[in-house]
Amino acid sequence: MNTLSDIAEQRLHNQLLSHTTLNQPREVVQWMGAMQAQDYAGAKWAIAQRAQGLTDAALDSALADGSILRTHVLRPTWHFVAPSDIRWMLQLTAPRVHAFNAFQYRKQELDDATFKKSNAALTKALRGGRQLTRPELAAALERAGIATDDLRATLLVMRAELDGIVCSGARRGKQFTYALLEERVPPAPARTKEEALAELATRYLQSRGPATLKDFAWWSGLTVAEAKAGIESVQSQFNSETVDGQTYWFPDLALPARSKTPTVHLLATYDEYLIGYKDRSAVVNPTEAAQVVGGEVFTSTIVLDGQVVGVWKRTLKAGSVSLATTLFTKLTIAQTQAVAAAAQQYATFLNLPLAQS
Repeated sequence: MNTLSDIAEQRLHNQLLSHTTLNQPREVVQWMGAMQAQDYAGAKWAIAQRAQGLTDAALDSALADGSILRTHVLRPTWHFVAPSDIRWMLQLTAPRVHAFNAFQYRKQELDDATFKKSNAALTKALRGGRQLTRPELAAALERAGIATDDLRATLLVMRAELDGIVCSGARRGKQFTYALLEERVPPAPARTKEEALAELATRYLQSRGPATLKDFAWWSGLTVAEAKAGIESVQSQFNSETVDGQTYWFPDLALPARSKTPTVHLLATYDEYLIGYKDRSAVVNPTEAAQVVGGEVFTSTIVLDGQVVGVWKRTLKAGSVSLATTLFTKLTIAQTQAVAAAAQQYATFLNLPLAQS
């Protein structure tokens, strides 16, 4: 590994974008550790691109039956996680999310006594396998004498997620529901903080390497000291190399020969190929970065042989989907054909015909 291009090639491989043998959503999410999922439609596509034969409907079913879960973890946003990982991952990262949320807790006059009362009310409302929407949970909180105006309902439900009280249930139409974690996920042995740090570092480096300490700290939401401790505890399992003054950690593996034909991925908003790193210069030209990432607001990207060459946007019409693309550079005929093939893959995932934009 000598160049940024080499880094991009290895990331495509380790993120399962250039090759995968997996065919279950849970397998993908476990490999990746966690996958950002506040853009639900895009997050489903992100999983599907790392597996064989998954459809949009199959991802909805995986969320419904609990084989993947959607909750707040790592940073103050939603992620997909595997049921077997949710407890130790929450124990490790929830304190950091609380630190991010501390100002809003104070602003909304939410203290430990209020959280204890709200968690009890939510537990009562969901007991017995009930799955309720956020407005229904807010109504349950109001009946318990807990005000839910402004951001209070959002923060109270997020706190219940972080405390391991609730997690995602099946969707009801277009609405998300919540279920009791204890009824959705079997108990699991507790891990020490050191064990959890080592496991999270392993998952991150195996699936996103080559990556730096700062990348891992950004993605995990941990302090730099915690992230460093995690990497140091597993460093014997990984290689390291310095490129442009940055130390990268990555698994020891032999990559397949580079394809002689162009390879295109239409990546979703917040795909881990970009959001998983603090420094994205290996895959995004700095002169074009503002069109992809602005104030940490991401857009859907067109990736050609590991490099971002444009952005795309979908439009759902009656019985079809159309894709509009904006390219940063002129493509060859073969590259243009690869973009068209990637667009067709996305339409197949949705089980919709691809309409002309």
